[in-house]
Amino acid sequence: MQPSTLLTPRPSARLARWGVFVLVGGVLALLLLPIGLLFVEGITFTPDLWARLWATSLPRMIVNTALLLLGVGAGTCVIGVGMAWLVTGYDFPLRGIFDRALLLPLAVPPFVMGFVYMATFDYAGPVQTAWRALLGRDAWFPPIRSGWGAIAVMTLVLYPYVYLLARASFREQAASTFDAARVMGFSRRRAFFQLVLPMARPSLIAGVTLAAMETLTDFATVRFFAFPTLSEGVVRIWEGRMDRAGATELAVLLLVFALLLITLERALRGRARYDQQGSAGRRLTAVVLTGWRGWTAALAPAIVVGLAFVLPVGRLIAWTLNEIDGHIPGTWETIYGAYIGNSFTLAGAAAAITVTLALLIAFTEKNERSRNRAGHRARALRWSARLATLGYAMPGAVVAAGVLLVVAPIDHALIAAGVIGGLALTGSIVGLLYAYVVRFMAVGYQSVSASLERIKPSMTEAGQTMGAGQLRIARRIIAPLIRGGTAAGVLLVFVDVLKELPATLLLRPFGMDTLAIWSYMLAAESFWQAAALPALTILAISLIPVAVLMRIGR
Repeated sequence: MQPSTLLTPRPSARLARWGVFVLVGGVLALLLLPIGLLFVEGITFTPDLWARLWATSLPRMIVNTALLLLGVGAGTCVIGVGMAWLVTGYDFPLRGIFDRALLLPLAVPPFVMGFVYMATFDYAGPVQTAWRALLGRDAWFPPIRSGWGAIAVMTLVLYPYVYLLARASFREQAASTFDAARVMGFSRRRAFFQLVLPMARPSLIAGVTLAAMETLTDFATVRFFAFPTLSEGVVRIWEGRMDRAGATELAVLLLVFALLLITLERALRGRARYDQQGSAGRRLTAVVLTGWRGWTAALAPAIVVGLAFVLPVGRLIAWTLNEIDGHIPGTWETIYGAYIGNSFTLAGAAAAITVTLALLIAFTEKNERSRNRAGHRARALRWSARLATLGYAMPGAVVAAGVLLVVAPIDHALIAAGVIGGLALTGSIVGLLYAYVVRFMAVGYQSVSASLERIKPSMTEAGQTMGAGQLRIARRIIAPLIRGGTAAGVLLVFVDVLKELPATLLLRPFGMDTLAIWSYMLAAESFWQAAALPALTILAISLIPVAVLMRIGR
């Protein structure tokens, strides 16, 4: 009996299947090439450059990066785990609202939160102004423009990663296991710290790692708070000093940090098993809090949501209304339309290309695996597809540096051959879209791959027995079944590209500024009010996937 396949080709289609395999191999090679060239760049480093960096700013950037990772990791873990256990283990007023509202900060880009807090709590901001008016001109106020300010702001933005995964883990844990601990004399607090929390370790580590990756990617927020890190250094050397070679080599060190985080995450998970047994479908019993205890419990998530979402959104809305009123009619609409057109063009093109290539890779990989799971081609495709998603774990500045290593030699070779008169790929939309695809392929691939995995071979075999061809089966059976995953992939890549700042800033063509670039540039010059409209637009669109997460959570 022949092994089942997703689509069993006729003998005459064997050559076409090889063609598709070669095509997919080429796509995977292009996705892996930027990171691979960065590894080569790290081996062939320039000693003089590193000596100069070490003598000036490199030690401070390394220390600040490590402190930021530790601070944000600890902060997101405390807030994320605390809020997740509060809404899971206790029943208090407005719990259902806070259960979902605690996810809202996911829609706020970190640099937007950074400039809102800078404008609000800096020396000239309304909070310190009112503070000095109340307590005197020399009244002490904690400095916001510092490493602690950057850690606090990024913690408020990124804690939902830990909260989301911790809440899911707490809800999935078997109630009978927790109840057994209580029967053995464990208090509720002791059962949580000695049983529930250790069982949730993989989810907590994954959430903290996601937050740390986002922290490593950021450069704009730390720049607002005068806290230079490696990512900020790459952008500063590239954009400020116009030293792309130096920025590329510094990006190698940033790549090492990212790989260390991935390795640390795997090591912390270990090989221990965390299987849940018994009491399927029954959640932990929530303790009902009434009266002042209930409202005190509700106060904690209210403060978190207020600081992490209500405050920044409120400030952005107020600034936007003032900005629109202060412009000549028609002026802001023209400016806004130009930037939103650039943003939607880039995000739409990147989402379409990324998901199309993800479909090609995932479909071919599953087909080869179904045909011969132990075959060399199936194994090579599986591991190559996994490596191709590594770009999502890399900071945007690292991906931009890797893409430059790929496209710059091609441009120089074409110029030397007389084919073109100037740079065609470097600083073009092609190079920028290439970086987007490398950066966000994991999002598109995981979305469509998860949908393809749910298609049983018997579904396509039934179509074949009825005489349907491959294209008809793909159109009538496979496409409807993966429609949800494909749409989710397009939406998530679109939103991620819309918020992406480092890669866009370093590789964008002249005049191709986006909403994120527009908002960041204005905020960097302290034009807070003018930066509000593009920031609010990004935030509003980013709420769409957050709303989907809320629906899933419910």
